[in-house]
Formats: sequence, structure tokens, C-alpha cells
Amino acid sequence: MKKVNQLSQADHKLVTAAVSEAEKATDGEIVTIITDISDKYYDAGLQWAIGLTFLFLSSVAMFPAFYQSIILSLFGVWEQDFTTAGEQMAVLFIVCVVLFLVLSYVFTWTPLRIFLTPKSTKQRRVRRQAIALFRVGAERKTLGLTGILIYLSLKEHRAEIIADEAIAQKVSPEIWGEAMVALIDEVRAGRPGEGMAAAVRHVGAVLAEHFPKTDKNPNELPDRLIEL
Repeated sequence: MKKVNQLSQADHKLVTAAVSEAEKATDGEIVTIITDISDKYYDAGLQWAIGLTFLFLSSVAMFPAFYQSIILSLFGVWEQDFTTAGEQMAVLFIVCVVLFLVLSYVFTWTPLRIFLTPKSTKQRRVRRQAIALFRVGAERKTLGLTGILIYLSLKEHRAEIIADEAIAQKVSPEIWGEAMVALIDEVRAGRPGEGMAAAVRHVGAVLAEHFPKTDKNPNELPDRLIEL
């Protein structure tokens, strides 16, 4: 994952303060993570390169005379000098290899790969990364199993909220809808720090309702915003 460079020191302070304030009223532990991108989507670029190459082959099969005339013009030969199947197949193979290499190079441009990757694929990969980070940094890391992750992936314009066992048993995923809307709205406006802080406040209010603060629960997870 690429390091985020869009958050200022003020954004960090804003999110940290929001987490600290929210946790004053709950035993829940809120972790905030933001990243530039959750996956490189190299496979998507490769699939597009392969697909377009096969599309070219299909068009050759449908319009062989058209492509044969192009080849004859490029090589400056007469048709009777360039008629064997072997010669034509060799040229076609070379063209396909060159086309595939050119397309593969074009798809090394990350913004293009992300644009061409289906929305459902991006959604799955962002959630997969969020779950992986949650398992490493928050799952079962608190006494009451009350850790929760707010995860934002900027390039995909996706966010996820993943809750530990005790929270998941009491709070349905739909409850986090307001927090997600508040987060994404601010991100779209170019204010990811404020979006994170807004999401933290919404999540904190829900946690305070279901897991009010007690004297037996220490601060077990970091309050600071984590950039990956």
C-alpha cells in the first residue's frame, strides 16, 4: 500500500482528539486507519491486456482480407510473394506479442487500472484489506472484545467499519450507515481528516449506547490516526 500524503498534522490532531473524546463515554476502542490504495490491481491490468489481444485476434478472424492488405502495405510486398500460411501466422504472432506488451505497459498506469477495475472488485479488495488489518491490530485485542476499525481507502473511494465480536453481537452493520455517509461526504469534499473525525463521533455515540464507560476497561488500542 502507498503512503498517504493528503493529511496534515492538523488532521491527525483532529482525528486523535475525536477518538479520545468518543472513548470517554464508552468501553469501546476505536482504531482509525487511512491508506492511499488497498490493492495494486495488477491482475485487472493483465486481464484487460489479454482480453484486448484476443479481441484483436477475433477481428482478424472476422476480417482477414482487411488485415492482410495492411500487412502487405507495411511490408511493401505483392500478395503472391506473401501467401503461405506460415508467413502470415508468423506475422500475426509477432503483432499479437507486440500488442500485448504495449497494452501491458499502458496498464502499468495505476489510475487507469483502478478506473477499469469493476466496482464490485474494488469493494471486495478494500473490505478484505480492512479485515486483514483489523485482525492484526484490533480483533481480540481488548478485554471486552470491543475493538472497532474505521478504514478508509482513498483511491477506491471506499470505507469499511469492522467490529469485534462483542460489538457485532449487539450492533447490526446497518447501524454504521450514518458514520459511513458522514465519512464519504467529507472525503469527496477533499477533507478526509474531518471525515474520519465525523465517523468517529457517530461510531462513538453508538458504542456509548451499547457499551457505556466503566472503571474496569483501560485504553488498550491507539487513539491516533494510522496512515499506511
